[in-house]
Amino acid sequence: MEKRKLGKSDVEITPILMGTWQAGKKMWVGIEDADSIKTIRAAFEAGITTIDTAEVYGEGHSERIVAEALSNVRDRVQYATKVFANHLKYQQVIEACEGSLKNLKTDYIDLYQIHWPSGAFNSEIVPIEETMKALNFLNEQGKIRAIGVSNFSRDQIAEAAKYGRIDSIQPPYSLFWRQIEKDLRPYCIDNQISILAYSSLAQGLLTGKFARGHKFDAADNRAKNKLFQGENFERAQQALDKLRPIAEKHHATLAQLALAWLIAQPQTNAIAGARYPQQAKDNALAAEVKLSAAELAEIDAIGRIVTAHLDESLVMWEW
Repeated sequence: MEKRKLGKSDVEITPILMGTWQAGKKMWVGIEDADSIKTIRAAFEAGITTIDTAEVYGEGHSERIVAEALSNVRDRVQYATKVFANHLKYQQVIEACEGSLKNLKTDYIDLYQIHWPSGAFNSEIVPIEETMKALNFLNEQGKIRAIGVSNFSRDQIAEAAKYGRIDSIQPPYSLFWRQIEKDLRPYCIDNQISILAYSSLAQGLLTGKFARGHKFDAADNRAKNKLFQGENFERAQQALDKLRPIAEKHHATLAQLALAWLIAQPQTNAIAGARYPQQAKDNALAAEVKLSAAELAEIDAIGRIVTAHLDESLVMWEW
């Protein structure tokens, strides 16, 4: 898989990234470590060399599973992890990074990201200048190669950029969730900031496997996802019906079509999670689906069947 430059850094990433929230188990149902390890390894073998995780995914469990899967090929993969909103004071950032380095069994992290802005989830407000000072120090030490943010607004990323170079932003972004196109994406294009889209398959909705009437276990985070509720869910089914013929024309799945559309957007790369090896292999094949300008426009219009009715909140869940 052909790699892309991450922001202005010297890190190169694959346009499809392996997402590992589910490997942390917490807020997911029916996840087995053995499956997660095999799946992460399958992603690597299929050409996905950039792996996204976070300290908060199962309190480090996801990071440890990533290490178990990939430690023997560490020189051929790029690790992206995140510091949570409750660890944004200077010393907390340093300690959180050390914890992630230990979990990942490595002496450097390719991309270290602020997971949520200060104040999120009732966390203490910490000046972004203080957090960035710690991140810059880690960068100077060689413990991290690039700095990114996640779930930041345009104004928040612009404020962070006053205190150091930001190479990436990780927002929710998919054919069915497109709020960033209004002002955040144009800012990223202007400033050479890579977009790492999470929930790039709308938490599985864009795979087409969740039919009308599907109900999630209450412990599954998707039970509170706005896209799986009421009229949003019905509109999504209508859009999926229109996408199927385009996917079939390319001998692709709905998921591959959605990922191919996403990585064709400016500055955009797609984080795709997977529970099982075949899903990871299928995600990797999305990089081979080439869509014409007319097809990209048609898919864009179909996606708006869903997105035209959503509010401007970037948060996908009703927590």
